[in-house]
Amino acid sequence: MKTVVIIGGGASGMMAALSAAEDPDNRIILLERQQRVGRKLLATGNGRCNLTNVGAAPENYHGEQPDFAAPALESFPPEKVLEFFRGLGLLTVTEYGGRVYPMSNSANSVVDILRFALERDNIEVRTSCPARGIYRNGEGFNIKTDDGTISADYLIVACGGAAGAKIGGVTDGYELLKMLGHKRTVLRPSLVQLVTDPTYPRSLKGVRAQAALRLSAGGELLAGSRGELQFTETGLSGPAAFDISRAASFCGEGGTVHIDLLPDYGVDEIVKLLTVKAKALPKLSAEELLTGVVHNRLGKMLVKFAQISPSRRLGELSETELRTVAEACKNFEIKLHGVEGFDSAQVTAGGIKTTGVNPQTMESWFTPHLFICGEVLDVDADCGGYNLQWAWASGYTAGRLGK
Repeated sequence: MKTVVIIGGGASGMMAALSAAEDPDNRIILLERQQRVGRKLLATGNGRCNLTNVGAAPENYHGEQPDFAAPALESFPPEKVLEFFRGLGLLTVTEYGGRVYPMSNSANSVVDILRFALERDNIEVRTSCPARGIYRNGEGFNIKTDDGTISADYLIVACGGAAGAKIGGVTDGYELLKMLGHKRTVLRPSLVQLVTDPTYPRSLKGVRAQAALRLSAGGELLAGSRGELQFTETGLSGPAAFDISRAASFCGEGGTVHIDLLPDYGVDEIVKLLTVKAKALPKLSAEELLTGVVHNRLGKMLVKFAQISPSRRLGELSETELRTVAEACKNFEIKLHGVEGFDSAQVTAGGIKTTGVNPQTMESWFTPHLFICGEVLDVDADCGGYNLQWAWASGYTAGRLGK
């Protein structure tokens, strides 16, 4: 009987435990610092748990070695993840963009079936039990906890990242792995709200729109995205903002967010539309020019952004002025100030350097029997279920213990 200790009861840690438990000769001890496992999972997908994406591919992943994720994704792709969860009794639905959710629309469903699955004879779950230190003991390890020292033949570190501190984000994994010679990259928040010049967002607080975003700095395009955008009191949120937040966290101040609020229309098409409206309703005030095209508050803001007096009449506007409004719809610019901190972030960009880990097995190159998986590694992904797919794939791979 081999003792396998797993530090971290999040998505990757639970998957690693279930993967390792497939070998009846393994005795698994899962350590979780919080009072229950899977707490961060409850917050994913706005509480719905976007558990994977059917289109997950290596190009959706980032880090110093972007291709590092490929072998794990190949060995445990989305279809196998869905097969695994269906085997536990979870029904799922696939929505726009390949996002997969539990049919119940509740993250509790995912956490509960994983908790039930962990109730196996060869798995012991110890909650409220943080690991305080790791030490080599011959070919194995001693893990120091508040309840004493645990000896392990194999060790899997799945502590997660620094994001979401209020719901379980920690830096424990980085410190523990440092004891065993592993180094990390710079950590930055990702999948997080953008902080911008508040002038426009503050007056648009709560407004949502389908938009295409571009982030630029110094004349260089840094990132682009498309999807739902939400204006907040301090900036921009929603999937479209989250998708460029990684680049924004590295960019800091000095960047500009370009918002295309009518990505399916060209400037000339919009001008034609506005010209027809101006002729049909010449006495209507200019601030209503975009009513029926975008959200009312947003439309009035775009007219203001185009520097057209809202009190003027549509019949008074020249074609040049209508074109200026059309161009504002296609390129509404907001200055970037940065991003929210780790407390608000869903994911950590950066982590334990992947150069020290075998991508085929998740085993440390220089500490045999040590496996590392999940967000603690320098692997992060786009918004849309890709990060949880990495958690499942890397956890499953690590739990195989090199097989």
